[in-house]
Amino acid sequence: MSSWILLVIAGLLEVGWAIGLKYTQGFTRPLPSILTVAAIIASMGLLSFAAKSLPIGTAYAVWVGIGAFGAAVLGMVLFHEPATAPRLFFLGLLLVAIVGLKATSGTH
Repeated sequence: MSSWILLVIAGLLEVGWAIGLKYTQGFTRPLPSILTVAAIIASMGLLSFAAKSLPIGTAYAVWVGIGAFGAAVLGMVLFHEPATAPRLFFLGLLLVAIVGLKATSGTH
């Protein structure tokens, strides 16, 4: 499997565990806590595999970017966090940065 695909999956798992933190209620709810910890482990494991063949700075920035973008969007959808024009603008910039890092990484 491509390192980029692993990295995207790792980023999506990061979104999952970031959102999962809200549902754990401070790790007092067992099932959400177990799922969140599993997502953390899987996300970091996939990041480490992807980083074997991708530049670490690029891999980490893309991983964090996917997580931040996804958590912010899901926060708006699931938790009714503000979806103001400035927030959406900066999320758009974040998405451009993620794509730009991939495009300029020199890897396929």
